[in-house]
Amino acid sequence: MINLPGNSDAPTFATPLEMLRACHGRILDQCNTLQKLQQHLAINGSDVQAQQAAQAILRYFDTAGQYHHQDEEIDLFPLLLSSSNTTTHQLIKHLLGDHQKMDKTWIRLRLRLQDIAKGKATILADGLVADFNSTYEQHITLENAQLLPLAAELLDEQQLSTLGEKMSRRRSTEVKPT
Repeated sequence: MINLPGNSDAPTFATPLEMLRACHGRILDQCNTLQKLQQHLAINGSDVQAQQAAQAILRYFDTAGQYHHQDEEIDLFPLLLSSSNTTTHQLIKHLLGDHQKMDKTWIRLRLRLQDIAKGKATILADGLVADFNSTYEQHITLENAQLLPLAAELLDEQQLSTLGEKMSRRRSTEVKPT
């Protein structure tokens, strides 16, 4: 059986750095579900559980996952790049490279997940899943260990408040199903 991650209590937009950290946990939950889906497919094929898991992974990375990257690339990184700290600039350059790699891998993975969600495909390539998951795991480890503490040190209350407001606005523009 594939257990889909639930929604745990999350920080609010008033604490945007903690919200980003919590999102990292949810991303890792989805990566774990992806790994379980791969194993499930080998035994059960694209049954109903596999289809539901694929749909949940697609939904997450097509919405919250994209918002998370936008939070960083559009709002957080520019704030940090305004400092003259060379280490900060190198870190962000590395993280942006990770984002590009994750986006490229997601495009390939997404096509396969769409087939699984429709009951068509029965496997996920080992290398594709491993590459996607390991890139995210390494990226999140780096962000949690270096980026978020750096942001907490460099950003003032007003900058954090503005960051939280922008993150909230990004999500409130999402079209809700009727």
